[in-house]
Amino acid sequence: MAKNQYLRGKMMEPSPTVQFEKWFQEILLTGTPYPEACCVSTLSPEGYPEGRMVLMKSFDERGFVFFSNRDSVKGHSLEGCPRASLTFYWQPLHRQVRILGEVELAATEEADAYFSSRPRTSQLGAWASLQSRPMKNRGVFEERLKKITLKFKGKKVPRPPEWVGYRIIPRKIEFWQERPNRLHDRFCYIQTSKGWKIQRLYP
Repeated sequence: MAKNQYLRGKMMEPSPTVQFEKWFQEILLTGTPYPEACCVSTLSPEGYPEGRMVLMKSFDERGFVFFSNRDSVKGHSLEGCPRASLTFYWQPLHRQVRILGEVELAATEEADAYFSSRPRTSQLGAWASLQSRPMKNRGVFEERLKKITLKFKGKKVPRPPEWVGYRIIPRKIEFWQERPNRLHDRFCYIQTSKGWKIQRLYP
């Protein structure tokens, strides 16, 4: 990494994952609700970009993981075009992080482990919801939830087969720090055959 790659006097880490971990720990210290919330954007079969908020549940050198229903709009989009981006915005620290990359399914064991850690009501809801499909009225959904609740009464709620984890394998990660007069700091990590390359960008 070039010696002049500094952000507000601090040298950027050679690994974007380590740099993200630093920023993530700093936003956690502010007590901001849902610091793991991010916008995941996919490409629809018609070629339109579609964004929605999800909760990033884990990250490491392999990528960033969130969970969803494979039969949802995002699930079908990712099946047709397994590429996506994540955008985090942490207002208290005036920071943004954008992550672009390919998408793969997380291991079944990962999905099972996280699903089992969810509140029981959320587990039941995952079974009752036909995510993204048209619904005649709220009562239909509530009736489905009652039936599912009765079905698993006194039993462990298993993970629905369509409820999976998605891992975004980053190819590009941009860190943005707001500065006065819109003279922001921007750094982009780009994956190359030799590892991560860091570029400073104009604001």
